[in-house]
Amino acid sequence: MSVTAPLGFRAAGVAAGIKSGGARDLALVVNDGPSRAAAGVFTANRVKAAPVLWSQQVLRGGRLRAVVLNSGGANACTGPEGFQDTHATAEKAAGLLDDSAGEIAVCSTGLIGERLPMDALLSGVEQAAAKLSRDGGLNAADAIRTTDTVSKISFKRGAGYMVGGMAKGAGMLAPALATMLCVITTDAELTAEELGSVLGRATSTTFDRLDTDGCMSTNDTVLLLSSGAAGVRPDLAEFEQKVTEVCADLARQLLVDAEGASKAISIEVVGAASEDDAVKVGRAVARSNLLKCAIHGEDPNWGRVLSAVGTTDAEFEPERLNVAINGIWICRGGAVGDDRDKVDMRPRDVTITVDLSAGPHTATVHTTDLTAEYVHENSAYST
Repeated sequence: MSVTAPLGFRAAGVAAGIKSGGARDLALVVNDGPSRAAAGVFTANRVKAAPVLWSQQVLRGGRLRAVVLNSGGANACTGPEGFQDTHATAEKAAGLLDDSAGEIAVCSTGLIGERLPMDALLSGVEQAAAKLSRDGGLNAADAIRTTDTVSKISFKRGAGYMVGGMAKGAGMLAPALATMLCVITTDAELTAEELGSVLGRATSTTFDRLDTDGCMSTNDTVLLLSSGAAGVRPDLAEFEQKVTEVCADLARQLLVDAEGASKAISIEVVGAASEDDAVKVGRAVARSNLLKCAIHGEDPNWGRVLSAVGTTDAEFEPERLNVAINGIWICRGGAVGDDRDKVDMRPRDVTITVDLSAGPHTATVHTTDLTAEYVHENSAYST
């Protein structure tokens, strides 16, 4: 299961003492090869955590032997000392694996602005290295959780190879190439360049279309590692499909586990003049707090949808806009449509369809409702 479903990978998740309470908080994923090809995408936030800066440098070589991930602290906005801590983490893992720190990626998640407890973290890396196994994927996925209520894993089988993945994320989910911490593995044989192209396209239509709260993290990282252990050169189109399926599955799991959410909302934009327009409109609707409150209250308030659409520079004519909620077209031609009482708002899944009547392009953006539980959780996060 998870990142150890493909051949050539071992993993572990341990309680290093970074978090209080004794929960697992450090994971190690190791690629035993024979290939070490790797690629990654990272947050577009200009304020980047030390592990992001480190891992971006490492991936310029297109190779990864291992990834160290911790929860309980983001190591973001911690100055030069925070970068030194990341370097020390990579050096520790490299020493235990008899390898180079230049092929060790580091990922962190948690509270911004505080140094990590390095004695505990480095001891945890040592513990994890001692517990590496082909069965360690589930523990690794558990160790990277912060406010996640469940571990998030996925795997798909291709023609003679596997793709596996784990992710964490329940808040600060907004489009930026990636939206959380995620490690994806495969035992197929591919080059770093091929992995990079596939990962970029896969994330652009999955994680990049997830926008639960409009808040972009400083630590977002998605990594794709190839061991080549299956000895199979995959059909690239099929491989991209499998990676995209894993990303989509993980993105869906993030959506339904989003902090405080009671509704999973899909915003389908159709009839757009371009895909960019469709995405732009979808994101504007997803970020309307008024609409998110209405959906939480099970109010099919299509006026709030139109108001959000109107804030964009997408191509459309207001009198040609149509909106459906859960299949009922309650707005037609920019005005009242079918009886809104026909809309069943009770299901957890809510689909909002926006027809721009301006062209043939479509896109879907995913979000959640805005709840009192979300506000409470984030008002008390630093404690």
